[in-house]
Amino acid sequence: MSQNLKEKVLSSEVQAAAIGRRAGASEPANPADFDARIRWALHAAAEKKAIDVTVLDLRGVATFTDYFIIATGANKRQMQAIADEIVEQLKRRGSPAARVEGYQGAEWILVDYGDFIVHVFDGKSRKFYDLEYLWRESRRLDILPGVLESLVVSGGPNESRSLNLGE
Repeated sequence: MSQNLKEKVLSSEVQAAAIGRRAGASEPANPADFDARIRWALHAAAEKKAIDVTVLDLRGVATFTDYFIIATGANKRQMQAIADEIVEQLKRRGSPAARVEGYQGAEWILVDYGDFIVHVFDGKSRKFYDLEYLWRESRRLDILPGVLESLVVSGGPNESRSLNLGE
């Protein structure tokens, strides 16, 4: 099939899906709607300057987990720092990771908490694996940078703390 014919046949929605994005599939998310552990993971990612953070709501689509948190790091050290911060903050709050995979190679670090899984990618691997497209049937919730940066923690270092979402 010629290129011109392909372009005419493919609708804009199909073209968007072909590059891993669905028209209208993404919506801004309010972190207050998430479980506290997911909010802590988002907060930890924000502290380490994670890029392009997205949450996929897989309930009703997958049986092995409820959510994916997907983030990008600019380089290996930042990716490891993001993963380390998430693991440390959740461990301090009584929620150790069940498993961490890919830490040494740091192209794709997976941190498994059972009901949610954190994926920290480098930019090239995120585009290649494109989990947002692979799980396109899920509800995609983009965490806007302003919202991510506004996550502030209150309380002392040794006490149970809650997120102050500026409400």
